[in-house]
Amino acid sequence: MAKQPNVWCYTNRHGKTLLSFNPVVFGSSTLLILGFVIIALLSLDQFATTVSALQSGIANQFGWLFVLTVNLILGYLVFLACSRYGAIRLGGEDSVPEFSRLSWFAMLFSAGMGIGLLFYSVAEPIYHLTAPPHGAEPFSVGAYEDAVKTTFLHWGFHAWGIYTLMALGLAYFAYNHKQPLSIRAIFYPLLGERIHRWPGNVIDTIAAVATLFGVATSLGLGVSQINAGLNHLFGLPVNAAVQVGLIVIITLLATVSVVLGLKKGIKQLSIANMVMAIVLLLFVLLIGPTLFILNGFVENTGLYLNDFFKLSFWNETYTQGEWQNGWTIFYWGWWIAWAPFVGMFIARISRGRTIRELISGVLLVATLLTFVWLTVFGNAALYIELIGHGGLANAVNEDMARSLFVFLEQLPAAMGITLPIFITTVVGVLACLVVVTFFVTSSDSGSLVIDIITAGGNPHPPVAQRVYWASMEGIVAAVLLIGGGLTALQTAAISTGLPFLFLMLLMIVSLHKAFASDHK
Repeated sequence: MAKQPNVWCYTNRHGKTLLSFNPVVFGSSTLLILGFVIIALLSLDQFATTVSALQSGIANQFGWLFVLTVNLILGYLVFLACSRYGAIRLGGEDSVPEFSRLSWFAMLFSAGMGIGLLFYSVAEPIYHLTAPPHGAEPFSVGAYEDAVKTTFLHWGFHAWGIYTLMALGLAYFAYNHKQPLSIRAIFYPLLGERIHRWPGNVIDTIAAVATLFGVATSLGLGVSQINAGLNHLFGLPVNAAVQVGLIVIITLLATVSVVLGLKKGIKQLSIANMVMAIVLLLFVLLIGPTLFILNGFVENTGLYLNDFFKLSFWNETYTQGEWQNGWTIFYWGWWIAWAPFVGMFIARISRGRTIRELISGVLLVATLLTFVWLTVFGNAALYIELIGHGGLANAVNEDMARSLFVFLEQLPAAMGITLPIFITTVVGVLACLVVVTFFVTSSDSGSLVIDIITAGGNPHPPVAQRVYWASMEGIVAAVLLIGGGLTALQTAAISTGLPFLFLMLLMIVSLHKAFASDHK
């Protein structure tokens, strides 16, 4: 068994573990996060200006590095899948997969299917239609094509590639090298026993802080969308006070889920969440322009693949624009910050799979399912603009968070269908419930991952610590929303993703060194 990082444990008189954590990682992560919260609250007006400048500065100076890194990650994964290392089985040659392939695919999709996909599946294609990033005339055929292929870029192979690399590193060192389920373990080939000293503590601290801000970004988007939905349906005001109140309520629900445990809490909630999401998807597919959506799925995929390399390496060098800063660079930072969260989940369900299976399953199947979701909602929204009903573009430009609910309300009329107000209200409420359940599961799962990291890789840390981290996520999301809204959320993702970006580059080197050494 590999050496465990320094962990402090506190038990009650009955021998039950109340706390179990790495004091350095737990303490430094807490101090960094609380320091951010205090500085922000002391000067909210200055905070908004600062985060805007910080986002612009990081994106301008390091945008090229984000673009290069995500392409290097994807290229390395393709190399691994095609190489002799692809046959390595996670857990050893005798290891057997715990889940059937169908269950595994379903869980892969649910890992990356979160609040963001609900927030942007309507808003992003419509936004790009009104302001095409590659020079097409707004609302032209070129703009429609630009809209779908750019959206696919942000949610496609690169996003899932980032998750796959993290999952592969965690799974390989945990199952094949018997290391703790912690980020530091991936760097053993480079650092040796120093992963159990200060270099390992630095790595895990960066991972914990990045994960918390990545999850807080999603929670901020989610609560904005819930507030917008309740405003659209019931007239609830859209303001910071309401949003903070919603964060408190939903964080309490996440805490209940944490206390109930994995099987009674998050598992049941996740099943309900996916069922409601599928019902919403089928409503749009069947009520909406079904043939237009099916045709669009085929053509969208072709447009994305045809311009894949151009889109992937595009960096606004010759146009000198600012568009990419708020979109592509934000996404790459967000996905990198989310990597420990999603990667750890994928690692935990992938024991017994070969490296080739893991890479192809995540990159091909999970990406394909994501494209299905984006096409159903995105193409149905584009159809409303195409046939002349309009209105969605104005809704997106006014408030992205509200666009999903405007879309669900307009879709039947655009198809010449008259539905009772009761049905449209139920559909709107269903959309709100889907966002709420994604919020709760993201908070619960995110707090578990941060807790595992700060507990030295213990896969079953005490419940009290998960409650603590779930509360911290809610606090940070609230501060970001109060202090700077969407810009602050984007800045949080990019700024915390930047240091972790360097770790992911080193991760490639460390993983390859381990493969070469273990399988000469």
